[in-house]
Amino acid sequence: METKSNKRKFREWFSADELHEESKKWFSELKFAKDEQKFLNSMVKDYTLDIIDSDMFQTIQPVVESLSKSEKDLVDLFKKVQLHENQLQIMVDEVNQEKMEEAYLDTHNDLAMEVQDYFEKYRDSKTKIFDIVSNVIKRKKQKRLLN
Repeated sequence: METKSNKRKFREWFSADELHEESKKWFSELKFAKDEQKFLNSMVKDYTLDIIDSDMFQTIQPVVESLSKSEKDLVDLFKKVQLHENQLQIMVDEVNQEKMEEAYLDTHNDLAMEVQDYFEKYRDSKTKIFDIVSNVIKRKKQKRLLN
């Protein structure tokens, strides 16, 4: 016989305004990340030959793949945040729909964790790319000074 756990997790009840503000913040951060990813891609393209010359191609390849995956994940996450924002009406329609409102808050919490996880992985990839490219630039300058 299986027993079902009836544990309720503690959840803070946010106002519709607070939920909206947090969603807007996610939008802003995701838009910035999208622009930043364009810059990172451009930077890697600009230094591709130098990366190959410095024998760091094998090092940067997984990082570039990770960045590419982040770009795809960004599109999906952006759509989820947009849909979530569109469903905010449930919280402000002045109709008592407790189960739907709880589901919305569950989704909000899940989305908050997903956004946080996304940015942790993205920042890691971004840091690695900056480290590799800065090392390549330093090597390039050293070669220039030696010549």
